Amino acid sequence: MRNLRDLRCFLLDMDGTFYLGERLLPGSLDFMRYLEHSGRDHLFLTNNSSRSAVFYAEKLTAMGWPAEPRDILTSGEAAARHLAGLGSARRVCLLGTPDLEAEFAAHGFILTAANPDYVVLGFDKTLTYDKLATACALIRGGVPFVATHPDINCPTETGFIPDCGAMIELIAASTGVRPLIIGKPHRAIIDAVLAQTNHPPAAIAIVGDRLYTDIATGKNAGITSILVLSGETKAADLGGASVAPDYIFADLGTLQLALAADDQREGPSRSGG
Repeated sequence: MRNLRDLRCFLLDMDGTFYLGERLLPGSLDFMRYLEHSGRDHLFLTNNSSRSAVFYAEKLTAMGWPAEPRDILTSGEAAARHLAGLGSARRVCLLGTPDLEAEFAAHGFILTAANPDYVVLGFDKTLTYDKLATACALIRGGVPFVATHPDINCPTETGFIPDCGAMIELIAASTGVRPLIIGKPHRAIIDAVLAQTNHPPAAIAIVGDRLYTDIATGKNAGITSILVLSGETKAADLGGASVAPDYIFADLGTLQLALAADDQREGPSRSGG
């Protein structure tokens, strides 16, 4: 396990980690200010593909942390980058919100159900039965099935709502086909991160509230994983978990205090055990 002070870039989940719905979580701004003060980098990394980086930048700015779209990577953007890098295929039957449609269009994709090269499923809050029926027919016909992320539920201030992972299970039950998944915990989204950061994996940590996405991403990518108990995962969930975080904190505020304390230790950095 690496020392906190050796970490130079933090990949931050948003829902359940930085905020919950429209409510800023305790210590979030203090943590960001400390990263800036200590010369560290960050990237907001979210599996929520229902909104664009522009939307999230505006939301973070309104909450008190000035952000630009380049500071955010969504699973939708990562999926568009991944598919664009595979070749010239550009026809996509997309089950997604207008924000996700705009992200794919910006990468040169044609959104159509007529002879598509891929069926792509996002966190589609505009999902209809007609969309599902069309996608399932195409997938049964052999069109490759891709999903932006596997999160089953999305946390809100009033409780959980069904997320992309729940929609995956519906389509998989109907077609017998499981998708290629791009977002956390899969490697494709970390490859997108590494392509835009100058930091080696040893200097990167992922911070989030979900064991099966955020923490599993750390394990899959060989980067430090930090769990915060401010969102989906609670302390009682840790006993039977199949994946364990490197660090656990109540929230970003307590992580900031621990990071500052480790930075202040005298002498050379200790190697982790």
